[in-house]
Amino acid sequence: MSGLGWVLATLIAAAAQTARNATQASLTRAIGTIGATQVRFLFGLPFALVFLAVVVGVHRQPVPSLTFPALGFTLLGALSQIAATALMLYTMKSQSFAVTTAWLKTEPVLVALVAAAVLGDPLTLPMLVAIAIATAGVLLMSVKPGTLGAMWQDGGPALTGLLAGLLFGLSAIGFRGAITSLPTGDFLIRATTILALSLALQATLLCIWLLAFDRPALLASFRVWRQSLGAGFLGAFASQFWFIGFSLTSAANVRTLALIEVIFAQGVARFVFRQGLGARQTLGMAVIIAGVALLLRSQP
Repeated sequence: MSGLGWVLATLIAAAAQTARNATQASLTRAIGTIGATQVRFLFGLPFALVFLAVVVGVHRQPVPSLTFPALGFTLLGALSQIAATALMLYTMKSQSFAVTTAWLKTEPVLVALVAAAVLGDPLTLPMLVAIAIATAGVLLMSVKPGTLGAMWQDGGPALTGLLAGLLFGLSAIGFRGAITSLPTGDFLIRATTILALSLALQATLLCIWLLAFDRPALLASFRVWRQSLGAGFLGAFASQFWFIGFSLTSAANVRTLALIEVIFAQGVARFVFRQGLGARQTLGMAVIIAGVALLLRSQP
C-alpha cells in the first residue's frame, strides 16, 4: 500500500468507527459510560492479537523490538484515547449522535500544529487552509445560530465534546509517534504491533479500575457479550486501519480526512436513530467535502 493508500485506509477506518460509535452509544444505556468505554478495549484486544498473528504469519516478519520512545508514545495515545472515549459517550447522552461526532471532529487543527512541532510531520499552507475549511464545516453543522453560549453553560456538550476531540487528537499524535519510533518492519507490522500493545495497556488499566471502583459495570459488559464483542471487533478493525493510515502519512492528513466520518454519522443518525437532517447540516457537509478535496489536492 503506497501513495494515497492512506486515503483508503482512513475511509475504511472512518466507516468502521461510525458503526462502532453507534454500537457503543447503545451499550452506554445498558451498562453505563465507563462500562461501555472499556468494551472497545477489553473485547477488542483478542481481535488485535489475531490481526498481529495473521500479519506475522503472512508477511513472515518478526514483531519489531519496542523502544522507550515507542512505549512512551503508546502510553500517551492509550491514556488519551480512554479519556476521549469516555467523554464522547458522556456527550452522546445529551446530544444527537451526529452532533456529538461533529464536536469530536474539531481536532485536526490541533493535531496538525502539535504533530508538526513534536513529530516533524510536514505542514504546508494549503494543508492548513484545507484543515481550516473542513473544521469550519464541522462547526457549521454542530452549532445552531444563537445557541453557542447556551451550549457552553454548565459544562455542556460543547465543552465535553471539544475536550474529547482534543484528547482524540493527542491519541493520534501518540500512536503515530509510537509507530514511527519502532526501529524495524514495514508499515503493516509496525501499525499492528502498536495496535496490540495499546489495546493491551488500555484493557489492563481499565480492568484494574473497574475491579477496584465499578465491578458491576465490568460484569455487565459480559452479560451483554454479543454487543460487547461486536463493539470490540469494530473498534479493533477501525483502529487497525487508523494505525495503517498513521504509518503512511502525517497524523494531520489522517485526522482531516477522517472528518468524512461526520457525513457517515449523519447517515446513521438519519436512518438508524431517526434524527432529522436540516439545511445547515447539508451545507456543513458540503464545506467539509470541499476542505477534504483541497487536502487531497495539496498532497505531493
